[in-house]
Amino acid sequence: MAQRPGAPGFLAHRDGDLVGVAVRDLDPGPAEGGYLSGPASLSVQLTEAVPLGHKLALTDIAAGQAIIEYGQPVGVATRDIRRGDHVHVHNVRSARL
Repeated sequence: MAQRPGAPGFLAHRDGDLVGVAVRDLDPGPAEGGYLSGPASLSVQLTEAVPLGHKLALTDIAAGQAIIEYGQPVGVATRDIRRGDHVHVHNVRSARL
């Protein structure tokens, strides 16, 4: 798929979120994104493909650590997750009880 120059590949909801959301299918390699709440941009080296709508790690996340999105815990890492990894059911469990 052709990319528009300057179009983000992912978005994070708030500063402090540990994950961003892919706004299109992303291939391994460099990805550019930004925050919904401000002009700051982010660069992440993706370690694997991330499908549209799935999450990617913006920072290293330790096993047992809360996954923060929208400024709130949305899950818990079931294993260590590296910056740039695909974050999904294979490495996260729900924070809902």
